[in-house]
Amino acid sequence: MYESVLDLPLLHAGKIRELYAMGDDRLLMVATDKISAFDFVLEPPIDDKGEILTRMSSFWFELFDDVDNHVVSTDVPEAVAGRAVICEKLEMIEIECVARGYLMGSGWAEYQQTRTVCGIELPVGLQNGSRLPEPIFTPASKAQLGEHDENIDFDQTVDRVGRETAEQLRALTLEIYGRAETYATEHGIILADTKFEFGRRADGTIVLADEVLTPDSSRFVDASTWQPGERIDSYDKQFLRDWLVNESGWDRSADVAPPPLPAEIVAATRQRYLDAYQTLTETTF
Repeated sequence: MYESVLDLPLLHAGKIRELYAMGDDRLLMVATDKISAFDFVLEPPIDDKGEILTRMSSFWFELFDDVDNHVVSTDVPEAVAGRAVICEKLEMIEIECVARGYLMGSGWAEYQQTRTVCGIELPVGLQNGSRLPEPIFTPASKAQLGEHDENIDFDQTVDRVGRETAEQLRALTLEIYGRAETYATEHGIILADTKFEFGRRADGTIVLADEVLTPDSSRFVDASTWQPGERIDSYDKQFLRDWLVNESGWDRSADVAPPPLPAEIVAATRQRYLDAYQTLTETTF
């Protein structure tokens, strides 16, 4: 927490980010070094993670500067320099806007049961990690801290936000994903899927907000080793999830907090975030 050094009103503390008021129409969004998995915030934090996420989001916002986004300034208080941005205060749309170009994660789990993902029927014979015939929009309802996001279909999205907004969200999500996926592929990384969040200005304009295309919100895979059904080397926190499920001794079904992360898992997770950042931005952290 940073309120003691920032001396600003803390409006919200999420799993990873904290929001502070800066006047009536601006927010200071701070990315902490915390990391979450399976809806638990884990200990200890990952060194430099907040700054890596903030720098990476800023890179994408600048690359796609023709897409309206919430960033006003990166001139932030010294106490949070590098890990925070000043952004617009928006009416956030309570939908997780997910685009998938590859079949992984919860999409793969659902496909094995029904051959669909969020109500979208897919071809037979796909494997874990298969590229889809075309990217799909697979939204989810936003969960409160400690609760689980729930995949929903497009009709349920319409019920929540209205048809016009739902269609705008789908179009924006797939457009941004398509552009980012092309860029990532050119840099040797597969952007398997990603999550966007959008807000609305007072005039009704829909604006890209929160973080974008980071290892926390995206599934990045090393294109040189990608083998559907076999090997998937990721640059995100899937490595950490795999350790929790397969090696830590933690019983996910017991609904108790996971054990502390060993130093080697913390270091390896940090390195994956760094690798993704440095490969995609072509800069050294």
